[in-house]
Amino acid sequence: MRTPPTGPGTATGPATDARTGTTPLPPLAGGADGSAALRPLLAVVLDALSEGAAARGGPMPTGGPEAVAARVRNAVEPVLPDTGVGAETALRTLVRTFTEGAADPAEPLCVAHLHCPPLALATAADLAASALNPSMDSWDQAPAASELEALLTRALAAEVHPHGPAPDALVTTGGTESNQLALLLARERHGSVRVLYGANAHHSIPRAAWLLGLPDPVTVPAPAGVIDLAALDEALNDLHGHGPLLVTATAGTTDTGLIDPLPEIADLCAAHGAELHIDAAYGGPLLFSNTHRDKLRGLDRAQSVTLDLHKLGWQPVAAGLLAVPDTTALAPLAHRAEYLNPDDDTEAGLPDLLGRSLRTTRRPDILKAAATLKALGRSGLGELLDRTCAAAGHLADLVDAHPGFELYDRPTISTVLFRPTDATDDCLAELRRTLLTEGRAVLGRARADGRLWLKATLLNPHTTRSDLETLLELLEGSTRR
Repeated sequence: MRTPPTGPGTATGPATDARTGTTPLPPLAGGADGSAALRPLLAVVLDALSEGAAARGGPMPTGGPEAVAARVRNAVEPVLPDTGVGAETALRTLVRTFTEGAADPAEPLCVAHLHCPPLALATAADLAASALNPSMDSWDQAPAASELEALLTRALAAEVHPHGPAPDALVTTGGTESNQLALLLARERHGSVRVLYGANAHHSIPRAAWLLGLPDPVTVPAPAGVIDLAALDEALNDLHGHGPLLVTATAGTTDTGLIDPLPEIADLCAAHGAELHIDAAYGGPLLFSNTHRDKLRGLDRAQSVTLDLHKLGWQPVAAGLLAVPDTTALAPLAHRAEYLNPDDDTEAGLPDLLGRSLRTTRRPDILKAAATLKALGRSGLGELLDRTCAAAGHLADLVDAHPGFELYDRPTISTVLFRPTDATDDCLAELRRTLLTEGRAVLGRARADGRLWLKATLLNPHTTRSDLETLLELLEGSTRR
């Protein structure tokens, strides 16, 4: 066995080689010696994570932006010293500071956004991806990773499009990139396309239309938080004969977690000759739950579907997908670069990866998802989903039974909107900021029915009823100040 090098890049060893008087090169993460070099450094990182979490003492650092910035400056400066402090000191100092200053979604009272606590097993798998550092733009940089990606994307796409002729999916950085790719593929199929999207849709839809130079998209009213079917029918009628149309629906809105009436929207698209894209970044993983998958009826009728496994899939960022029923739909992304996918290599059987993304260099983000699927299986993922949705139901029950709070509606997935009874919008906004600054709770905000609401987006399957009771007690005490 080779002896791992020592020096400032490892957790052990002198800064200078006593025999030569020179400083050894810092070790690499890969190769035969990589794991030996990583092991002591990981111990430092894990200790620093623990120390930082203890110093934070809750879901959010205290003191607000200025206090957090001051702690970071104190740990980092000088950013580029003349002489480094060595690997152990740098890791211990920065990881501890980073952790102390984090909004930690693993804390039960950190519920503001679609920002999940990643599974330990997915995070461990992601370490291997970082250590080996494959780049998914040519087979000779990622032999095993390219095959793993092909297997996983086809399998996940088949969950979305079980009746498609050849389901396939692209790995993306998340919903924004997936939605942009969906509009791009529609444009390339038709030369141009007019987009219709609900007023409840993610902001990336109209932004993608702008980036792609498409005609101004049409906003369809969503007065109850979901697309109004009569308004969509009218808009499709008005645009008849004005070129190809693409309707975008949402399965899991950012503000309220609602799901558009997908079967009815698909029927309208079929009747008007329009295509359908569904942004299921939030709600898509409900496919793994026997209890909740029926909420996604109609998903398989879309020409493209956005999924994010770094929401209700418990993956470290990033883990997005764009699924299509037939891999031929991805043909417009084909691209040649002589140094990456020359024709003779492709003809000789080397897989062509360049048409799998608009990015060139990209990480093997599929490894962590593959490890999660293999470890937990459909039943294990389904249980996590069911527990998370049940926690949202528990919170809604507590709010509904409490005279000091008002519930907006029962959760469709895991988002709960509520507010202190009789609170003004200004008081509610100030309450949220106070809890953030004090580091005691991280709640989101959403506007619905013309009023501002506190938003709890529950994504932590470990959240207990006691945690939720604590949240309401904390809010109740804060409103009495």
